[in-house]
Amino acid sequence: MNAKISRLILLMVFMLVSTECLQANSIWAKRDKNMKAIYADDVARQIGDILTVEITENSTVDNKAKRDLKKETDRSTTFNGEVGNFADIGEFGMSAGSGNELTSKADYKDERKYADNITVVVVDILPNGNLVVTGNRKRDIAGDIQTVEVSGIVRPSDISFDNTVQSEQVADFHLVTKNKGVSAPYTRPGWLGTLFDIIWPF
Repeated sequence: MNAKISRLILLMVFMLVSTECLQANSIWAKRDKNMKAIYADDVARQIGDILTVEITENSTVDNKAKRDLKKETDRSTTFNGEVGNFADIGEFGMSAGSGNELTSKADYKDERKYADNITVVVVDILPNGNLVVTGNRKRDIAGDIQTVEVSGIVRPSDISFDNTVQSEQVADFHLVTKNKGVSAPYTRPGWLGTLFDIIWPF
């Protein structure tokens, strides 16, 4: 009987010691405040969040102007009479004609396409909840430097689940590209061509 009591006492002491060693909430680790919720998305909402703008810009300009002006004038006058009672000056006439004609034609066509993905940062939130974003990207490939600057205003409802937005959905959209390096001089007209464009623009 004493052995059974001793075993029971030892079991109770072991359980008490084990209970003191265990901590509350030991089964579930405490959630870090900096961690997002399990079901939270990565869509930009606050200042400092990043967002990807998918740029697909197509611009086509086709201007045609044609002008055809023509003016003709024809005048004719005939005189017949005498000078006093002695001489008959007979009949003579005078006619004049003039013409003016202007024909001009101008045709201008420009097609451009630009596609790229630029990641921007939310720098401000407007009172209505729209996000002000800005960002730039710089590429240096074999001495050719291209800088792309993007800014605009994004409506949160236009942001897709993968945290992207189309460029045509960005209000006040500004896209600036700058090229420097080896190929830059070949994309601009030279000084002689510029001079001819000023002297003879047509």
